[in-house]
Amino acid sequence: MTLIKSISGIRGTIGGKVGDGLNPVDIVRFTAAYATYIRTHKTVQSNKIIVGRDARVSGEMVNQVVIGTLLGMGFDVVNIGLATTPTTEIAVIMEKAAGGIILTASHNPKQWNALKLLNEQGEFLNAQAGENVLKIASEESFTFSEVENLGKITEDNTYTEKHIESVLALQLVDVNAIKAANFKVAIDCVNSVGGIAIPALLEALGVTQIEKLYCEPNGLFPHNPEPLPEHLTDISSLMKKTNADVGFVVDPDVDRLAIICEDGSMFGEEYTLVSIADYVLQNTPGNTVSNLSSTRALRDVTNKYNSLYSAAAVGEVNVVTTMKATNAVIGGEGNGGVIYPESHYGRDALVGIALFLTLMAKNGGKVSEIRKSYPQYFISKNKIELTPAINVDEILQSIKQSYSMYEVNDIDGVKIDFPTGWVHLRKSNTEAIIRIYSEADTPENAENFAKAIINDIKRLANI
Repeated sequence: MTLIKSISGIRGTIGGKVGDGLNPVDIVRFTAAYATYIRTHKTVQSNKIIVGRDARVSGEMVNQVVIGTLLGMGFDVVNIGLATTPTTEIAVIMEKAAGGIILTASHNPKQWNALKLLNEQGEFLNAQAGENVLKIASEESFTFSEVENLGKITEDNTYTEKHIESVLALQLVDVNAIKAANFKVAIDCVNSVGGIAIPALLEALGVTQIEKLYCEPNGLFPHNPEPLPEHLTDISSLMKKTNADVGFVVDPDVDRLAIICEDGSMFGEEYTLVSIADYVLQNTPGNTVSNLSSTRALRDVTNKYNSLYSAAAVGEVNVVTTMKATNAVIGGEGNGGVIYPESHYGRDALVGIALFLTLMAKNGGKVSEIRKSYPQYFISKNKIELTPAINVDEILQSIKQSYSMYEVNDIDGVKIDFPTGWVHLRKSNTEAIIRIYSEADTPENAENFAKAIINDIKRLANI
């Protein structure tokens, strides 16, 4: 059994002893700590907390415990039921609520679940807020309400529809153009809430030819739910069989979007944000942001429009903070996470699909041709394990000094930008491991960048 407590929430495998898995006792403790934090830090008058969940098998159990705890803490709960992560975020904004809890373990397998915590802006808690919640939970410094002050519950199953309506209302979403294009669209929703939201979105956009794969929201994931190429062979085959124009794959909580080309090949999760940013920048020039481990192609596209690209530390909350600081018009992460402030500050696959279909409709070409129009980069992901006695921070500092003749960014580990690629080193917070991401114009060159850094690390660590 596994239970992981972090500043972004609590996640773990279902079952086990207290403190050894995600079980009702630990769910109560963490939910009560979150409620205590919101009570003392909220600036809105609302006493509402939004609760939404993905379709995991454990979802209803976790949902009942979370809602009961919030009621016991004196908060009114708006239960929006089966809902995507971005839908829950939007519900917080629309309800002018004090916060929200999303019950999802994102791309983790079905035995996992988690509580993701939102502030009154419908955004993930920052590091300081997360630390406060952890401290309250550890000390159990929360007090439940007396009977006269218990919260009330409201059921509202309309937020998927409201979310879709908000997407259709975006100025850069051209419903008429999408409808006129008469696209055939294939989708893989991994048997979670995407199976509810994505077909409804496509129908609202005027798409009448929808090839559905795994759209039953029963939480029984038919393949590894992380939308990586090695897990997407079924939709790749479906694309070829049905002659679909484009394929869309989402993770269980629908904040990540992978695109499949008409020939069944992978568009590449890194290029989801790149392509949508290109479309946005064509129409609303402005700045862009992604995290340090995302493809250089976004910077290239941004430069094409004479705009400013900024890199943020890894993590959605860090990307959002940098987007706000730079007034970015589009941003996100290379895992298929698109953040479009005109909608809201959260990764949103529904927004991504609507904007990409509009791009397709206006471009008139095939998805594979759209992909070829962007700079070609390849990312290599490696790690090196060290002994606990080795000072990882000292090694990273030495690497930084050794490559000081290049552009170096140390806001999150060490990233070295070479003329023909980059290497990003990040240490693990729990193990003596350095993760090494590298990118170049060929897979071989990306791997060579990584090997060179790994050799430097081994030399410095005397291993």
